[in-house]
Amino acid sequence: MSGVDWPALMEAGVRGLGLRPAEFWTLTPAELSLMLGRDGGGAAPLARERLDELLRAYPDKNGVMDDG
Repeated sequence: MSGVDWPALMEAGVRGLGLRPAEFWTLTPAELSLMLGRDGGGAAPLARERLDELLRAYPDKNGVMDDG
């Protein structure tokens, strides 16, 4: 299973944007995301698990952040 909520995407495209089904299916996910006003590019947000991993790998010195 892909995990994509196709019914919700189709509703957003067809009902929300007024696309015809054929127009909807010719769009790439990035194009649909852009049309829906979502930021389709860039990296995913930093999850807490990854933040904790980075904090362990690069701890603050004496509790003070080093800004470079």
